[in-house]
Amino acid sequence: MNAFLTDVRQTIAPARGSKDGLLPPLLVGLTAVTGLVDAFSYLVLGHVFVANMTGNIVFLAFALAGTGGFSVLASLLALACFAAGALAAGRLARSLASRRELLLGVTAAAQALILLVAVIIAAVTAQPVPAGPRYALIVLLSAAMGAQNATARKLAVPDLTTTVLTLTITGVAADSPLAGATGAKAARRLISVAAMLLGALVGALLVLHIHIAFPLVIALLVLAAVALTARSQVPLTPDAVV
Repeated sequence: MNAFLTDVRQTIAPARGSKDGLLPPLLVGLTAVTGLVDAFSYLVLGHVFVANMTGNIVFLAFALAGTGGFSVLASLLALACFAAGALAAGRLARSLASRRELLLGVTAAAQALILLVAVIIAAVTAQPVPAGPRYALIVLLSAAMGAQNATARKLAVPDLTTTVLTLTITGVAADSPLAGATGAKAARRLISVAAMLLGALVGALLVLHIHIAFPLVIALLVLAAVALTARSQVPLTPDAVV
């Protein structure tokens, strides 16, 4: 139990000078953003995800098989724009390879700007969302989430990928005492799962009961907070200023 609580503290409120600094709680925030935007995309934009590309591969297969309610174009567009966002963030990561907080801050700020445009589109668009705004939102949100995923991959904070939970859940089970292991990092993995669950739950409730733009508004606020917090951790030296 002590190890579990220590893992919780190191993930939510890491000690000053810890290896990953404030990156763990910031990445937990981005995991919640994933839940918010994927709830929005699936419920508002049709059977398409903007962050979970595994789901889109499956949806693409369904669409190719002629299953109703799935779109080849929407799935391909999400995959292509996600890859484009990841490509852009990958190039950025190479120029900021040794500045992890700055990399996260710049990426989150770029995401926030993209989300701001998406919020405006969602706020002024009639429901159900027509094809033009629908595809525009898929493009914007998929690119933003591709950039987030590429940055999280570069930061390489264990068990905090911000999107992929399949391996996270596998790790909880495979490394548990019931499997003959120590159960190490179970708390961090469960926190990641809970963050996405909470984000998706809040996103779904807002879409269904308030307004379709609200999940994106909350995601925008979280991204702005992550960007500002990450940037505040960057040393104020001439070569760190962008």
